[in-house]
Amino acid sequence: MTKNSNFCTMFQFNKSSSATTTKANIHLPSVSYDSTLIGSIGVSSGKWYYEARVQNNYGTYYVFGWVCQLIDDSYLTEISSSQTGSLNWSQLGTTVIDGSNIAPDPSVPSYYNSNTKIVGTYLDLDNNKVYWHGANNFTQQADGTARTPTAGNGYDIPSGMQGQIFYPMIGTNAVGAPGVTDLNFGQDSTFQGQETRQNNADSNGFGDFYYAPSANYLSLCSANVPTSSDIDPGSTTSDYPTKQHGVVTYTGNATTGQAITGMGFQPDLIIAKMRSSSQSGFVSDTSRGINKFTFTDQSASEQSGGGYATVYNSFDSDGFTLGTSGSGPNDNSATYCAWGWRANGGTTSSNTDGDITSTVQVNQAAGFSIVQYTGVSTATTATVGHGLGKAPTFIIHKVLNATGWHFVRGVPGMTNASTVRNFNPNGSPTDVSGSGGALVAPTSSTFNINNYTGIGGGGYNYVAYCWAPIEGYSKFGIYKGNGSTDGPYIATGFRPKTVLIFGLNYGIENVIWDTERSKFNVMDDYLRWGRSSAEGSSSSFAIDVYSNGFKIRTSAGDVNTDGATSIWAAWGDVPAKYNNAF
Repeated sequence: MTKNSNFCTMFQFNKSSSATTTKANIHLPSVSYDSTLIGSIGVSSGKWYYEARVQNNYGTYYVFGWVCQLIDDSYLTEISSSQTGSLNWSQLGTTVIDGSNIAPDPSVPSYYNSNTKIVGTYLDLDNNKVYWHGANNFTQQADGTARTPTAGNGYDIPSGMQGQIFYPMIGTNAVGAPGVTDLNFGQDSTFQGQETRQNNADSNGFGDFYYAPSANYLSLCSANVPTSSDIDPGSTTSDYPTKQHGVVTYTGNATTGQAITGMGFQPDLIIAKMRSSSQSGFVSDTSRGINKFTFTDQSASEQSGGGYATVYNSFDSDGFTLGTSGSGPNDNSATYCAWGWRANGGTTSSNTDGDITSTVQVNQAAGFSIVQYTGVSTATTATVGHGLGKAPTFIIHKVLNATGWHFVRGVPGMTNASTVRNFNPNGSPTDVSGSGGALVAPTSSTFNINNYTGIGGGGYNYVAYCWAPIEGYSKFGIYKGNGSTDGPYIATGFRPKTVLIFGLNYGIENVIWDTERSKFNVMDDYLRWGRSSAEGSSSSFAIDVYSNGFKIRTSAGDVNTDGATSIWAAWGDVPAKYNNAF
């Protein structure tokens, strides 16, 4: 008997208006055209499989496959041969891929309208391949070649889609309507009593499939959602997510010695922001020294001494102890929020992986490092070691001894590797390749810089906060807005504790939420790192947080401008497979 888990369904939060499901959201009745449904579990690595039972009289443009987070919001109403961001098989024999490489592919199968079909699809995100298979002349492709995971001859996932989150998807174009469809992500190989049970489990022993999945291909279920052993509560007693990232709220008293507890660990990076009134956000870390500050909403250089000399007395095992206030994060009667991340307890080391020797403080289990380095002073590029052992996909750079904003870069899906976005609320994405050469995506050992002041220019001193995605704890990416309160859903594989969104476009601000300040959905208590303004609460800044991701719940421009790209970062406290408790 196969093991049980919570299996993927067709998520009611991600659908077109005419798409309706029944039978626990895995049965799609025959409906009008322009109907699309998206799965509730998204994945960005690994190998995955699911099946569909499609009855006769389905529409000419019936599509079955996968969709990625990059897809334009029109996928909620129509799938077409010009659609960007989906991998689908249809009767027309067209593989729908990214917008730069769309063409009819004669090797993609067509099928007949006369028989019910049980079809399956494999997604291999480790090798960037996708496959379709099934009965009734479906396995043998139109080009005469059987495409199977065993043969490894699937269709290539375009480079522009690689590294993104993928979801299962079924739907139709405007030309015709799909027939009745029943889905099986491992719940039931009988398709609600319509077929004979086959009892085929995946390689981990989960699921009940009609076809036996190829080796190492898994069902989309909570037990299989990847969770790094480094942070899995079932594998570690000291490094699980609530020991890596935390959020605390407190009230200042303008006197020294107030201990703020509840962080859950000793932080090495703290970003503190006043909630009750206007004040800059303070950024401090144990590599530079806890009483050296940069400001989230200013381009000013690093500050120390004077009124900032003793803002913190110490960073402690469960939080931090405040010093006196100098317009810092301890003003009398003011309320604050502080976000903390754990690195290596303040212990740094020299890193020679790059052209420039850096000083790093690394927490590889949590994918976080604090990197100090001296930039270049000529029109050139250079590499800097970060120490993570895997490529960071969210980096915040700050020049310390000159003026310059905090800059975000490295997120897959940004315009290109040379694109940076500063914290300035009225900033724009900037291509910095003209300052000494084009940048490339970070590697497992280094990121590169050029002579652009803000990330590595002028021969100035810099700090970079680098995060690599850790399955079950942290994830970073982009989404495209749809201008609706029924906004995009982003699967993370964990319950987010903190969600940060940056608009890539001009005038679209950065907004941060957390479950410490907002205990229930809808979460609409927000702060903005790019402004000194106080905390707000508004439906114009609303999201929902779930056990495996978050969803945009506002049509407002700062979060969900129709067609606009937003960068997002999320850190969690509970991996999805633990159902919010461990």
